[in-house]
Amino acid sequence: MNAEKYAQSVDWIDSQRDRMVEQVSAWANINSGTQNLDGLALMSAEVAKELKALGAEISHLDLPPRRMIDGRGNVVEMPLGQAVLGRKRPEAPIRIFLGIHTDTVYAVDHPFQQVQRVDDNTLRGPGVIDAKGGLVVMLTALAALERSPFAEKIGWEVLINPDEEIGSPGSSALLQECARRNHLGLVYEPALGDGSLVSSRKGSGNFDIVIHGKAAHAGRDFAAGRNAIAAAARLAVQLDQLNGSPEMTVNVARIDGGGPNNIVPDLAVLRVNVRVTTSEMQRAAEQAIAECAKSEKSVKGLKVEIHGGFSSPPKIFDEKSQRLFERIAECGRDLGLKLESKPSGGASDGNKLAAAGLPVIDSLGPRGGNMHSSEEFLLLDSLTERAKLSALLLMKFASGEMQLD
Repeated sequence: MNAEKYAQSVDWIDSQRDRMVEQVSAWANINSGTQNLDGLALMSAEVAKELKALGAEISHLDLPPRRMIDGRGNVVEMPLGQAVLGRKRPEAPIRIFLGIHTDTVYAVDHPFQQVQRVDDNTLRGPGVIDAKGGLVVMLTALAALERSPFAEKIGWEVLINPDEEIGSPGSSALLQECARRNHLGLVYEPALGDGSLVSSRKGSGNFDIVIHGKAAHAGRDFAAGRNAIAAAARLAVQLDQLNGSPEMTVNVARIDGGGPNNIVPDLAVLRVNVRVTTSEMQRAAEQAIAECAKSEKSVKGLKVEIHGGFSSPPKIFDEKSQRLFERIAECGRDLGLKLESKPSGGASDGNKLAAAGLPVIDSLGPRGGNMHSSEEFLLLDSLTERAKLSALLLMKFASGEMQLD
């Protein structure tokens, strides 16, 4: 790294370590589970304040409600929080998208609510790496860029969404719009446990299969009934048997329905998650699910409806994203980091951005582990480490040392 050219601006991040730790702690102590609209509104206000301080033009965007199937097989709507969009120098010749979410998997009644300092380098708390640590990393990198002499030559756009943990049903269209306006994308999901960045990601689909049968007395008129729970169980076994290849996994997650033991149940809702590695495998999975459901539809007196689908297509690590990773790895070497890329079974908003044609790396957040559990933790030294990595990348693009494809 050209020490005189970038070092002063990048090294400023070291002075921000305590502030970054305090900010992650404060934000992780704000419950912002996907359905906690008050907590999400508070987080949106916090993020908007930070982006405004960086000189961004701020928009608060209402999202359409999430349509979902309840336990009675009815379509219901779930309200979502607001997204925050921040844009600065949108007419610049180099335009970079940055994004991450404010929602977490921890509801307001979840027992895991408070941050705890485990040791000098470990912070445990809800959302500390997924993804409030990533949010702080992103904002600090942008602050370093704006302090540098290169800032005026690059434009950036930030989207902070409140619904990523449920597949971004309300913000997907916004992500696609951002992909069309920018040249490359940086997303601040956590790095892998060993510090590697994610290359490809599996696509993810959620299916709700509603089965209507016929109620009857379980003793006197059993033969007159059509058991929806039994049909759901048969279908669950068929779907589970689709497993066997790492390219596609089918997780039968839940069956809703049933009632008193002396009534043949007339309703069941089968919940299934499917992960695939390629678009071809996605189509094969959709067809297989339809075929399995067809076998139950053929049973007289049963009605089977398939709802849902793939909210995140597979993220392919194409040539453009590979080149973006190589540039990030170059910045890592300048900072003494040896970065590798590895595939992941998890999906993120990077899937949607990549599907829209944007070269994207979506694991630029901090190191840690045990996310989505009550043991989620953040390694504090990775806050400044990863903020430096992004800041240096942004400065190299802004200075012209790195070129867009």
